[in-house]
Amino acid sequence: MGLLGILAGLAFLMFFAFRGWSILLLAPGAALIAAAFSGEPLLAHWTQTFMSAAAGFVAQFFPIFLLGALFGKLMDDSGSVKTIADYMTQNLGPARAALAVVLAGALVTYGGVSLFVAFFVLAPMGLALFKAGNVPRRLLPAAIALGTSTFTMSALPGTPAIQNAIPMPFFGTTAFAAPGLGVIAALIMFTFGMWWLAFAQARAQRAGEGFETAHDDEPATAADELTVRELATTAREFDPAEIDASDRAEQGPPISIALIPLAVVVCTNFLISKFVLPSIDAGFLAEPQWGPTSLAAVGGIWSVSIALFSAILVLVALNYRRLPALRDTVDAGANASVLPVLSVASLVGFGAVVAALPAFAMVRDWVLGIGGGPLVSLAVATNILAALTGSASGGMTIALEALGPTYMQIARDTGLDPSLLHRVAVIASGTLDSLPHNGAVVTMLAVCGCSHRESYLDIVMVAIVGAVLALIAVIGLGTMFGTF
Repeated sequence: MGLLGILAGLAFLMFFAFRGWSILLLAPGAALIAAAFSGEPLLAHWTQTFMSAAAGFVAQFFPIFLLGALFGKLMDDSGSVKTIADYMTQNLGPARAALAVVLAGALVTYGGVSLFVAFFVLAPMGLALFKAGNVPRRLLPAAIALGTSTFTMSALPGTPAIQNAIPMPFFGTTAFAAPGLGVIAALIMFTFGMWWLAFAQARAQRAGEGFETAHDDEPATAADELTVRELATTAREFDPAEIDASDRAEQGPPISIALIPLAVVVCTNFLISKFVLPSIDAGFLAEPQWGPTSLAAVGGIWSVSIALFSAILVLVALNYRRLPALRDTVDAGANASVLPVLSVASLVGFGAVVAALPAFAMVRDWVLGIGGGPLVSLAVATNILAALTGSASGGMTIALEALGPTYMQIARDTGLDPSLLHRVAVIASGTLDSLPHNGAVVTMLAVCGCSHRESYLDIVMVAIVGAVLALIAVIGLGTMFGTF
């Protein structure tokens, strides 16, 4: 009955979440269903297990959600994101429309700009570029997905994406875990994705297909649609309802100024992770008043937070006169972080209740018994949960909350580098999360004026197939050569 309850809870969560019901209510409801089938005390699980795990997630990761959303909103309102997108457009032109969209999205998201902020800037730019190049509109969502939701989210070392931050306290790693393997994975995703886009565009041209004019060329506004908003805030770290909550600069900065805050994020993160934190005496963290904890458990969060905060200060200093209403921008950025962090925390609470049930031992044994070793079993578990929840961050956190200590013990016993576990978990979270119900997919299609029927196959190829190929390569190389 316990295992049936876990499945019933998951089914309840999936069924109503895909229909736009708030995860804030669905997650505790699903947790209580699972606990009820096991005959466990319901209120105790809600207040002690569910809420403790959810609160723990907020305590650990809210600084990154808050600073990341604020940074993205400042980059948007200062005109910096539009400047970068326009620069790519002007220099690559309609003949290389897909590449321009991919590189613009990759540049801003690797520098710390939220995915949804990028969507609402890249979509109108991409529509104009695709129309000028007579490229089918239906390929635009795949181009945006490749640039914003694949290698810059899960593979490139140092990316400040929340997905890359989540494994850090579990494995004692940094955002630069397994850098060589991450770069290889990124190259695979980018190369395969660009090959597919070129193949699809060439096939469309041979069939006489060009830019569709049947749609309105103005992208849809998904931020005001409640269903899209609920799905979106479960998938990523920015509430799209805040996209238009403040005024934008009439004129953005020069490209050299627009790029500086992005460089500050990456460079500061690297310096703090590799040089500053290892040099400090953090023995005080072992005292009860600080947890107790260790530098390995919190250092990654500290480095990403410092990097984002530093970039925010630099951005405001460089663009102060370009921010028409700084307080409104700051308020909107802060507000944009709240619903996403609480939504993912609710998924974490559900996972904690499931992990506490006696029947979960069967699930754990099944996962650990998957052939191929711990890297394969970790990838499978993360993939399944990311697919079920439609959330890379939610699925990965549930997997690591339940199985992270077990994998760390395996790493200690076998000499497996935790950095390899980190990179495998992050890449695995960014594969099957891009199923049709994923909030990022739904929002992306809406802002591009496309449907699942028109564009989803191309999204599958660039966001799922490419990521799976990269994951297989990383697992294979990591098994043979270890971390590098």
